Amino acid sequence: MRSERKDIINRLKRTEGQIRGVQKMIEDEKSCFEIITQLTAIRSSINSTMGVIIGNRITQVIENPADDPELQEERINQAINLIIKK
Repeated sequence: MRSERKDIINRLKRTEGQIRGVQKMIEDEKSCFEIITQLTAIRSSINSTMGVIIGNRITQVIENPADDPELQEERINQAINLIIKK
């Protein structure tokens, strides 16, 4: 789990850098096309990071099932809802 956390943090730091880059692009009055291209990359990066987090959660639910079947079903439904929100 520690390496997964590090991966997620690194992804977020990269995205943070991209956002700062877009801020500079706006200050430097770069073209709309260039800015939108970078914003699209940021959105993709965030979606990818969300996928990693959701995947980790689903893996946890499957590998560590709850003893109570109702609780396990609730955990599975929570994981499904994360996918739907994505």
